[in-house]
Amino acid sequence: MSFPEHFLWGAATAAYQVEGAGDEDGRSSCIWDVLAPGHVSHDETGLVACDHYHRFREDIRLMKLLGLKSYRFSVSWSRVMPEGTGEVNQKGLDFYIDLVRELRAAGIEPMVTLYHWDLPYALYLKGGWLNPESPEWFAQYTAVVVKALSPWVRYWMTINEPQCFIGISYKGAVHAPFLDEPTSLLPATRNVLLAHGRSVQVIRSLAALPPQIGLAPCGAVFEPVSESPADVEAARAETFEGSVGPSGVSWWCDPIFLGRANPAAAAQMGIDPGELFTPEQWQLVSQKLDFFGFNIYQAAGMPLADSPYTGNTACGSPITAMDWPITPNALYWAVRFLQERYRLPVLITENGMANTDFVMLGGAVHDPQRIDYTHRYLLGLRRAIDEGYRVLGYTYWSLFDNYEWTFGYSRRFGLIYVDYATQQRTLKDSAYWYADVIRTNGRNL
Repeated sequence: MSFPEHFLWGAATAAYQVEGAGDEDGRSSCIWDVLAPGHVSHDETGLVACDHYHRFREDIRLMKLLGLKSYRFSVSWSRVMPEGTGEVNQKGLDFYIDLVRELRAAGIEPMVTLYHWDLPYALYLKGGWLNPESPEWFAQYTAVVVKALSPWVRYWMTINEPQCFIGISYKGAVHAPFLDEPTSLLPATRNVLLAHGRSVQVIRSLAALPPQIGLAPCGAVFEPVSESPADVEAARAETFEGSVGPSGVSWWCDPIFLGRANPAAAAQMGIDPGELFTPEQWQLVSQKLDFFGFNIYQAAGMPLADSPYTGNTACGSPITAMDWPITPNALYWAVRFLQERYRLPVLITENGMANTDFVMLGGAVHDPQRIDYTHRYLLGLRRAIDEGYRVLGYTYWSLFDNYEWTFGYSRRFGLIYVDYATQQRTLKDSAYWYADVIRTNGRNL
C-alpha cells in the first residue's frame, strides 16, 4: 500500500549546521559562534560547515535528483538581522529569497523554521530568552522573514525543539548558552511560549500565500511493553503526565495546543497552573495552528520489573552511532499518542540515524544500517496512516552530514556524505534507496 497522495517526502537541515559563511555578507555571531569553544569536540565550529551558503544551487540539484517533495531548513536570525532587532541585512535576506525561489523552480516545497537554536549573540548580551522583550524581538524578526519569503513559502515552523534550546541548555548546560540555572527555566519558558504566539500572529497577518503553521518540538514518547489496553494507557500516561520536565512533550505542547499548563509540569515549575499567563496571554500562546510537527529518533522505554533494562533496551540491543536505541515503532506511537491528545495532523519534521559512514574503496558510501532503520520506522508510520491517523509527511534528518552541535563533525546523519576538507558531496546508498521510496510513494516498502 502506498502513502497518501501528495505526501510530503522531505529532508531537513538547520542554518548553523550547514550554511557556513559565518563571517560573510554582514552575518553577525550567534551564541554557538561565541559560547561553544570548550564545549564542542575539537572546538569545531559552523564557520564553514557544509558551505551550503555558496553551494545551495548545487545542493538543490541533488535534492531534485532524490525527488524530494519538501525541504525543511532554518533561517539564521543573525544573518538577517545582525543585531537581532532593527536594521535588516539585505544580503543575508537575499540568500533565503534566492533559496526559496530555486526550490520552487525545482518543484520542492520550502518549509521554513524561524528559530533553530542560533540566537544572535547581540541579543544574548541583552539577556536572551530571559529578557521580557524577547517575544517582541522574535515578532520583529518573523515579520522581516515572512514579508521576504512568503510569496514562495506556505509551511512555517516557529521554533525547533524548545526542549533542547531551553530545557537542557538553561539547566544541565548541554547546549548553548551552556547554563545550569534551574531558576531560569520558568521565565525562559514563558518568553519562548509568548514569542511563539507572537510569531504565529505575525505569520497569519503578513503571509502572501495562505500559511500552514506549526512548530517542531521533541520529547520522550513512551512505547508500551505490549499492546494490551493497560500497557498502552501506561505508556500514554508516562508520555504526557510522567515525563513532564522542560525536556518533555507536555511542558511546552499543552500550553500551545491545549491552552493550559500541564498540572504536573506546573508543579515542577513551582506554580499554580493558572498563574503561568494572564487570560490574554493564554490566547496569544495558544494561537490556532495547522499541524503538529514532531522530531523523533527513538521511542522511550517503559521500566521493566526486576530488570536493569527498559522496554526499548535489552542486553546487546541495537543502537545508532549516537548510542540511541533503535525502536522501529517510534513513529507509530508518536503519531498515535500526539494526534489523540492534540487533534492535529502530524508532520514528522525530523527522523534519522547517525551511522559510521565513510567513502569506501570503490568511491561509494554503503550504509545498509540507515536503509534498514528508515525502512522499519516508515513501516511504523504507514501503520499509523493505515489506522486512520493523519500524517502530512516525513522529513529525514538530515539531507547532509553536518555540524552535530557538541559532537562537532564526528557524527554523520546525512543521506549525502560531505568531505569537509573538499566539500565534495557523495550520495550514500540510503539516498538512492530513499529516492526510490519517494518515486513509488512508499509502495516499495
